[in-house]
Parts: sequence; structure tokens; C-alpha cells
Amino acid sequence: MVATEYKQIDEVLSTWLNARFREVFPETEIGENIGRVIPSANAAFGDFQCNDAMALSKVLKQPPRNIATKVVEGLELPSMISKLEIAGPGFINITISSDFIAESLLAMAAADKCGIPQCGVGHTVVIDYSSPNVAKPMHIGHIRSTVIGSAIDKLHRALGYNVIADNHLGDWGTQFGIIIMGYRNFVDKEKLASEPATELERCYVQSYARAKDDEEWMNRCREELVKLQQGDEENLALWKEFIRLSMIEFNRVFARLGVNFDLTRGESYYQPVLKSVVDRLEEAGLAKDSEGAKIVDLEAEKLGVCIVRKSDGGFNYATTDIATVESRVTEFNPEKIIYVTDERQQLHFKQFFNICRKMNIAPESTALEHVWFGLMRLPEGTFSTRQGNVIKLEALLDEAESRARKIISESRPDMPEDEAAKLAAKIGIGAVKYSDLSQDPRTMITFTWDKALSLDGNSGPYLQYAHARIRSVLEKYKAQFPELDYESYPIVLNEDIERSLALKLAMYPSAVKKAAQSYRPCVLADYLYELSQLYSSFYQRVPFLKADEGVRESRIRICSIVAKVLSQGLGILGIEAPERI
Repeated sequence: MVATEYKQIDEVLSTWLNARFREVFPETEIGENIGRVIPSANAAFGDFQCNDAMALSKVLKQPPRNIATKVVEGLELPSMISKLEIAGPGFINITISSDFIAESLLAMAAADKCGIPQCGVGHTVVIDYSSPNVAKPMHIGHIRSTVIGSAIDKLHRALGYNVIADNHLGDWGTQFGIIIMGYRNFVDKEKLASEPATELERCYVQSYARAKDDEEWMNRCREELVKLQQGDEENLALWKEFIRLSMIEFNRVFARLGVNFDLTRGESYYQPVLKSVVDRLEEAGLAKDSEGAKIVDLEAEKLGVCIVRKSDGGFNYATTDIATVESRVTEFNPEKIIYVTDERQQLHFKQFFNICRKMNIAPESTALEHVWFGLMRLPEGTFSTRQGNVIKLEALLDEAESRARKIISESRPDMPEDEAAKLAAKIGIGAVKYSDLSQDPRTMITFTWDKALSLDGNSGPYLQYAHARIRSVLEKYKAQFPELDYESYPIVLNEDIERSLALKLAMYPSAVKKAAQSYRPCVLADYLYELSQLYSSFYQRVPFLKADEGVRESRIRICSIVAKVLSQGLGILGIEAPERI
């Protein structure tokens, strides 16, 4: 079995082992998942292991070691496997031949996108993320949805999916009556020109504070809201201006983060159809009256009650989201609609997903996925616009770049200012992104400046530096051996560290696929960090430029593939990989 074109090693092994299980147990229904291999936790036990003898033990009513023995016994090994053995209660340990690893690595490096499987070609996914609220500047709590959502977006694009990235703005709702009153009475036009979203938020906070103590003020806010909802020209013009001004700030932040959207459709886009959504819910017998409101009773599914129209005639988020699903299904016919929001909205998504299924708005062919993440908190508690304890996202990015700029000044004082500023942006913003993406999305994060902007250890700057260091090695090789082409030499894996690094490299496509399938960018981040650590050991333990010809070129070639994978992998996470640091 020779690797003539790149196929994921673990997939090749799993397919081969699955066929073997079917051959040994022909009278038993063996599913596609039987025979799956995973990388061994300990290299002493081989490169991969299969634990499925344990899974079949109850089905076959045999000890798992007996099952594993029957699978392995008398088996003629393909050339890619150098050793196959049983350990413990029935683990099947597999060691790959070094020649096959080298062949696979070369095939992967030569393949489009480094061999990332294009399993998404011909399929569309809609990804809903970031979704800031109009008239409020983005604060550091927005970093999670924006950065995690963008990484999931890029992971799916890497797999060949047609991705529709939708920034579903919070641009409609009761807060606009409060904002209109605040704008008319408290706005500072100079501040509005320089920091529009910040000034609009200040007007909102001041107006909200007054509304809490002044019933007349609150009534006037409600009146302004009703006028807006009824299409009053003056209020509509103000509302549109709020959106325009807010988008100026939002787009500035997105540009700094390298985040792009295919659509920016706010809640207002779906307002015209909300009444018909509720009418159809009633016709289907799903919506009923309750204390003046319209509700969908989901108690039987243990999902409580979902309000689809409030007692004052206004519509809830659920109604808007149902209309949004219908619009997306009709327009894009997606395989999946993925929402990236915080953990507090889990019940909301379960409710309107349930309703969409019952109304057949989302057919079974369209998966509805809520990718939730843990909240970001300050050491002293949660963020609150009303309490005024938020940290603006732009302030975080400014601080990140400032800290990175200081480090560059100390280490490279001769670097031209414009080059240093661009590098500081790549390093600082890379640090912010990686500090989030390297953690499991479902963990809660307590924000501290030092943690978010760490430039050491398992961090974005560490990976960026690893990439730049490899580029330096490649440049030195070209300078010393300009007449040689290292890519014309074969890869030889004589040392254990070479072999380990090559095998790790060959697993890159699997890491990308697993990160996308699990909606966990941290899977790819972990892979890249482990790859960088292996490369560091490789660099320290074997000679490069001073090695004999052939061995030297093989090692330089491996270096070039590590650089390629680091650059591409970081790019999928939305982090730039500078050539020099």
C-alpha cells in the first residue's frame, strides 16, 4: 500500500481495519465507526491505536482481547504497517513504516491546501456570529463570538464549504425609544463625530438611568418607540443614522481583526414578515393566547414556554429567529445553519429550533447548530453596559498592539517605524485571538490584561516566532547553498525526532477536519502548538546546515513543510504568520 496521493493516514488505517473487522466477523453487523484509529498517547505503544474490541465485546459476548486476537491473527500486513500488536485488555497498537510516513508527508505537502479533505464541496453552511447591537460600541465580551465564529467560518471554507457569514445585527427593539430620547436631549455632536457608537451608548445609558426614576420620561421613550415602529419619518431617519454611525465603528474593529462577512442583516430585515409567522403558528395550532401574549407551549419537551408575540403587540427574538431560519433556508438551501453565541441563550435556541422543525421551516436536511461558549467575565464580575464597567474592544486591541510594539522596540530597535507598527499589530492582535481560540469554547474566561496579551508559552506570538525562525533557517540555507534545490531531495527519517515530527505534520488535515466537525478551533490551536514544540526539539537535537548533503536537504525540506503548515493553520485561526520577527 503506497501513498501516491495524499489521504489522511488515520482514515486509510481506519478503512483498512474496518474491512478486517467485517472479514473476521461476517455474521455481525459492523458499523462504519468500528476500526477507527486514534493517535497513541504514548509513542512506546506505536503510532496509532484502535480500542473497538472493547466496543464489540458486549455485542459478540466475547472478551475484548479475544476479539482483538482474532482480528490480528494470521493477518498479512500491508507495507505501510511495520508492526501490529495487542496490548492490555484488547488495544490494537499500530506502528507505521517510516517510508510510508515520508511518502505521505510529501503527498500532503504537494496537495492543494496541504491535503485538507474537501468534504464540504457542493455544500453550503450559514454561520451567524458576532452580531453586535447598534448604538453600542463593541466591548471585550464581543471578542468570543467574533473570533470563535470567524475561526469556525474559516475552518469550513478550508474544507471546501460554500460559507455564508452573516452578521445578524441587533438593530431593532425597545431600546431604540430610549436611545432616541437620549440622542435628542443629551448628544454631544463633536463626540458623535469622533466616536459615534460610544456617544450613542452614553446617550442610551443616561436616558435609561433617567427612565428608571422618571415615569414620564419612560412613557416618552415608549412613545418614540411606537412612532418608530409605525414608520414615523423623523424617527426612521434617526434610526438609520444610528445604524450608519455604528457600522463605521464596527467595520473598523472587524478590519483590525481581519474578520469579513458575506451578509450584514439586522433583526429589522425580518420585521415585515413577523406577523405572518405568528399567524401561521396559530393556524398550525402551535401558538395560543396567554395573558394577552401569544405563546408556544413546549412544556411537553421540557423547554418551557416560548413567547412569540408580547402582550403589547411587539415580537420577541424567537419570532425574528424563526423568520431568519426560513429566509436562510429559502435563499441558500444550507446543509447547516450555525449560531455562535454565549451559553445564556441555550434555551432560546432549543425553543426556536424545535418550533422550526414542527413548522417544517427547517427541513431535516438542514442541521441547526448552536455553538455556545462560556462567558467572559472581569475578576470583579460580569460586564454591564448599564453599570458602565465594560472595556471597549478597540481599547483591548490598542493595548495589545502597544505591548507588542514595546517588545519590538526592545528587541529590534533598528526596525523602521512603519514596519514595526505593522508587526506590532500582527503580534498583538494575534495574541488576543489565540488566547481565546486556544481554550475550549465552553470554558468561562476571566479576563485579565496579562492573560489576554501573553506573549510567552502557549500563545499566538510563540507560534508566530516559530514560523519566523523556520523562515530564517530557510533563508540561511539558500544563502549558503544557492546552487542546490532541497525539494529535489527525498525525505529520510533516520532519527526518532524526525520521524515524530513528520508523522505530526501528516496529521494536519485530520486536525483541521476535527476542529471543524467539533466546532472547536482549540483542536487546531493545540495541534499547532504541539507541532511547534516538536519542531523546537527537532531544531535543538539534530544539525541542520552542518549535516551531510542529503540529510541536510531532507531536514530543510521538513522545515519548509512545518512553516507551510504553521502559516496555513494560523491563517485558518485568523492569525497572521510574519516572515520575520
